[in-house]
Amino acid sequence: MEYLTDLISSLGIGFATAVRPYNFLMITLGVLSGIFVGVLPGIGAITAIALLLPLTYHFGATASLILLAGIWYGATFGGSITAILLNIPGTTANAVTCIDGHPLTKQGKGSLALVIAVASSFLGGSVGILVIALLIAPIARVALNFSSVEYFALIVLGLVAASSISTGSMFKGLAMVVIGIMFGVVGTDLYSGYQRFTFGSLDLIGGVTLVSLSMGAFGVSEIISSLQEGNRRAPLSADAVKFRAMVPARDDVKRILAPILRASGVGSFLGALPGTGPAISAYLAYALEMRLSKEPERFGAGALEGIAAPESANNAADITAFIPTLVLGIPGSATMALMIGALLINGVAPGPDLMTNEPELFWGLVVSFWIGSLVLLVLSIPLVGVWVRLLMVPMPVLMPAVLVFICIGAFSVRGSVTDVWLVALLGLVGYAGRLFVFPAAPLILGFVLGPMLEDHFRRAMLIGRGDFGVLVGTPTSAVILLLTLLVFLWGLFSGYASRRRSARNTAAD
Repeated sequence: MEYLTDLISSLGIGFATAVRPYNFLMITLGVLSGIFVGVLPGIGAITAIALLLPLTYHFGATASLILLAGIWYGATFGGSITAILLNIPGTTANAVTCIDGHPLTKQGKGSLALVIAVASSFLGGSVGILVIALLIAPIARVALNFSSVEYFALIVLGLVAASSISTGSMFKGLAMVVIGIMFGVVGTDLYSGYQRFTFGSLDLIGGVTLVSLSMGAFGVSEIISSLQEGNRRAPLSADAVKFRAMVPARDDVKRILAPILRASGVGSFLGALPGTGPAISAYLAYALEMRLSKEPERFGAGALEGIAAPESANNAADITAFIPTLVLGIPGSATMALMIGALLINGVAPGPDLMTNEPELFWGLVVSFWIGSLVLLVLSIPLVGVWVRLLMVPMPVLMPAVLVFICIGAFSVRGSVTDVWLVALLGLVGYAGRLFVFPAAPLILGFVLGPMLEDHFRRAMLIGRGDFGVLVGTPTSAVILLLTLLVFLWGLFSGYASRRRSARNTAAD
């Protein structure tokens, strides 16, 4: 009872802080900036936050963190806009949204898909906020007890789950994961300084950029496919952008409620673990829903659950990622490291004492998440018609313009023409994958998690003095690896059962 009273009092402090006019302005500016940054190919939240970081000298710690956090989760939703409408993910977490979001757009349901995405983001973020408020202490203790052994097991689980998120062959998914890992380890080995797979190119010493990979595998391949198809996409009718076209039917709402709740739980837990975050949360949530579905063949063809699950999971993970950042001082990503930088610039040190020493900052930020999610919901729904009208632009005009933005985004990361050529090369790889039904989404996750997998494996080997038994040496890692084996076997069985059903249906016809 005392804990509940303290919690209500703390939330009251946070609400009073968040609704101050100056802080509320920062929430709105952050969310709006994040949406537009997420829509622009190749920019991303981290770029916007890095550019704004020097300005936080003048904003104060609370307002600065509220602004940067708004950009962070606003950009995640902004990335889903291009993922759904153009099959170009704004962030790694949005790549899985392409799988069902873009097919819905091709069916003339782009506005409905965007409304489902923003509503799922709001509900997922709300669950994440409740997790922070109610369970921050135990989650922080769990996260603190995770070592490289547990993180290695968790990443393996994510990679295996990623291989099963398409309705095609699981082995094709695994192959794309391996290819993604191969691209991820290009560059300089941080431990030895040895240059790997650079082929003597100085531009590849720093590795392949995520922008080049995602823009090539998704963006350029989509452009090639669209040019091949010509103007055979479904025409956008005037009714497609009317309010009634954006409102989900009652059956649609029933279909997505349970996936949103399950995915929000997955995202809330994984987001609190440093180094996992929204990407792995989105992939695992999608894989879970596809395996639980009685009609898994709908996934990849425009299933609403395929949008609701990853969007709610990545938003919940965006919120709970602040737990290790603020309470433990452990940034789980480069973006979270910039958040810590904003605190340090303003003379505030993250750590276990932050909640007691800076209650207005901590609880003001927590409440700002909910207010920001509400602002995101209110601002995004009226703009759905604007985004969908992008599809009214003729294909010969739209696709070259998108290609220009892709090249600018790839070049702007390091100022290297090599990155632009990589976009072209990876675009051909992505298009070849489409022709032979190899999913592109596992490629992205393999690229992101591959270096982390290698890093945690090497650390685990140091802990175990070269003994592979250390990987199952703790109950947590053993359970996670057992779960990984079950997911792999489930994927094989589901694929076999799907092929049997297809064979029977073909024979019946």
